[in-house]
Amino acid sequence: MLFALLALLPSRLPAQVSLKTVVDLAQRNSTAVRAAQSDVVKANAALSQTRDAVIPAIDVETGLPVFPEVGYTGSPPSIWSATVQSLVYSIPQKRYIDAAGLGVKAAQTRLKDAQEQVALDASTDYIELDTVNQELVTAHQQEQSASRLAEIEQQRTEAGVDPLSELLQARLTAAQIKLKRLHLESRARSLEKQLSTLTGLPEGSIQVDHTSIPEIPQIHADEHPVTPLGIQASQLIADSKSAQARGDNESRFIPTLHFYVQYLRNTTILNEVNKYFATPLPANNFASGISVDIPLLDFGRYARARESGADALRSKIEAEQAEKQNDLAIVDLSGNIAELDTQAEIANLKQQIAADQLKTVLAQLDLGNGSGSGPGSQPQASPKTEQLARIDAGQKLQDSMEAGFDLAKARLNLLRALGHMSDWLNELQGK
Repeated sequence: MLFALLALLPSRLPAQVSLKTVVDLAQRNSTAVRAAQSDVVKANAALSQTRDAVIPAIDVETGLPVFPEVGYTGSPPSIWSATVQSLVYSIPQKRYIDAAGLGVKAAQTRLKDAQEQVALDASTDYIELDTVNQELVTAHQQEQSASRLAEIEQQRTEAGVDPLSELLQARLTAAQIKLKRLHLESRARSLEKQLSTLTGLPEGSIQVDHTSIPEIPQIHADEHPVTPLGIQASQLIADSKSAQARGDNESRFIPTLHFYVQYLRNTTILNEVNKYFATPLPANNFASGISVDIPLLDFGRYARARESGADALRSKIEAEQAEKQNDLAIVDLSGNIAELDTQAEIANLKQQIAADQLKTVLAQLDLGNGSGSGPGSQPQASPKTEQLARIDAGQKLQDSMEAGFDLAKARLNLLRALGHMSDWLNELQGK
């Protein structure tokens, strides 16, 4: 019997997961973050490649003749050789190292930007799921009130107290509340799927912990200006491309120096090279020196310099465009927040009024309205009035929660646009 009961239990039971845990899991599981991490590795490898040009490179070559050589082939035949060479002096190479270093900083900044974006997406979905769950509780209560209202209207219509239109209106109200509940359930499933995709947790296993959601820091557009990470990355990329272009341009006319050491192990196997020398060819040969590369005319370098210059200009324009777009987004978000803040205040006041009216109706049902039953007195509250008041209070509560979420979402987006997303992440770490 025990095994049978265990088999009937669901394989994945939902458990409360804090917002901090959701954000951490989302950042670890995000494909965008992992792609940014690989870009950091690639940028570090590119930096190492440019720096390693001054480290001596050792090449060893070997080979055996297949057919006998006839005559003198132009170079002493060797069975194997070793060459050591490195860059000694190159001003363009310094530009390339600077460009690669800026590329590393840009990749690291993009990684942080990707982590912030994932944190924003996970936080928004989590807060919205918490809001939807609270609305669902209210929607179920409204459905009970609507069902009770339909029963009351059915009885009043059959008794001839109310016309049929009142019964139809009650049924319409119940259908509208049902539709709203179905919409909320569909939205909750969608948010659960999104959070499951973000975190890698099984779908339906995340139960929102409302107490883990900290208060969103309030900040205005004119306070503590900080360049957002995305714009910082764009500016670093533009600087990197500019350094690359400068190096390509200088490589057209600035000489470079290379140091080299070479050893040859010559052989007389299958050749007649000794016929062409006064003395036998020595087996061991050693040479060293510094080679100077002086560019005189190289159209390929000219073309590469033009290409990298155009690429640098494009990156600079893209960075300026991203900054302008972010400034416009800040202006729009600031205006929206002012409106949403007022809308949330209005919705909250309406909810308080509806709640107070419901209390009044319940008190009248218990104690009467105290106005008597004579001419001009107020009508006594009825069960129908009670259900209507409950439905209206529930609707106003849902409106207030939705307005609060819209305001919270706009504030989070403004934090990110202002470069203060770290304030929200610090709030999460303190929870």
